[in-house]
Amino acid sequence: MKNDIKNIICPNCGESISIDDAITHQIETKLSKEFEEKEKDLKKSIEKENQIILAEKEKDLIKQVKENVEKNSQEEKKFLEDQLLETNKKLQKANQNELELRKEKQKLKDEKDTFELEKTRQLDEERKKIEEDASKKATEAQQSKIDQLNKQLSDATKAKDELARKLEQGSQQTQGEVQEIILEELLKSEFVYDDISPVPKGVNGADVIQTVKTKMGVECGKIIWESKKTKSWMEGWIQKLKDDQRSIKADIAVIVSSVLPEGISGISLRDGVWVCDIKLAIAIATALRHSLEAVSRERLMSVGKNDKMEILYSYLTGTEFKQRIETIVETFSTMKLSLDKERLYFEKSWTEKEKQIQKVIKNTVGIYGDLNGIVQLQKIESLELPEPPKDKKKL
Repeated sequence: MKNDIKNIICPNCGESISIDDAITHQIETKLSKEFEEKEKDLKKSIEKENQIILAEKEKDLIKQVKENVEKNSQEEKKFLEDQLLETNKKLQKANQNELELRKEKQKLKDEKDTFELEKTRQLDEERKKIEEDASKKATEAQQSKIDQLNKQLSDATKAKDELARKLEQGSQQTQGEVQEIILEELLKSEFVYDDISPVPKGVNGADVIQTVKTKMGVECGKIIWESKKTKSWMEGWIQKLKDDQRSIKADIAVIVSSVLPEGISGISLRDGVWVCDIKLAIAIATALRHSLEAVSRERLMSVGKNDKMEILYSYLTGTEFKQRIETIVETFSTMKLSLDKERLYFEKSWTEKEKQIQKVIKNTVGIYGDLNGIVQLQKIESLELPEPPKDKKKL
């Protein structure tokens, strides 16, 4: 009976349903509806709060953005002011650099004009010498010399034109590079037999290396050149060039500088390094070349001197030299015997001819005497006796 009280019959389907389940279902349905309504209210409340929070955040964000914009505007304004100030400084510096560049360009132009004038004078002098030599020399060898001088003149003209072109192209280069080019071209045009090689940029060492050679191509030594175009002299250049001289194994080192050390003018030897001005570079190069050629000749003459002495001693004490001397003595002895024979022959011949001549003279004198005894002949002085001298004082 208890079980029947807890169950009821469904009027629709006729099935038995537990009262507890039915009540539970009704409670669940009710609670579910209430939960859904509370959930909707809660969502609405959350959305409203979120809208309020978003609105506040939006206000704060707008305020922050405005502050940031104002701050950035001030920073940007300060940045622009700094940029403007920096631009003005750069503009002033650029104007100053342009002014200095124009001055340097004008100075380079003046130096180029001076150099071209000097080279033109030298070319005129060379041309005059060549014309004078050409008028005096007409043989083939002399004509070859004239052709050589003409070639040197042509090479010098080409070097001048090439240098002028390089000076035009190098107006934006530094003064030191321009002087280095001038030095290199001067050496090439003046010493055609030498090897003049510039040191590549970025390589440690001097600016120009001059390998001195004779006309026959014999190497006599090396001269390294350092070109300086600055406003003040630095003593460190001397030691640096001496180090380069040792590394290259050069014989002589020379610094060509626009500013010489204090108390020095023209050419000077300073701590083993020659120092001079660009105008005297060719003069000192000529003198140094002569000294290297002289040393080279002495060196060649002294090479193997002891060996030559030993060879000479061996030759003088050897059989070959003895045989040659014996041959010379025998030849002279044979020549002496032949000469003695000739002397004996000629003496015999002279004696025979002398007797014949005496016979002729004797017979001629006899004929002259015989005829003179018959008729009076003209006197022949050579057959007459000389008259005795007449005494000026009689005793």
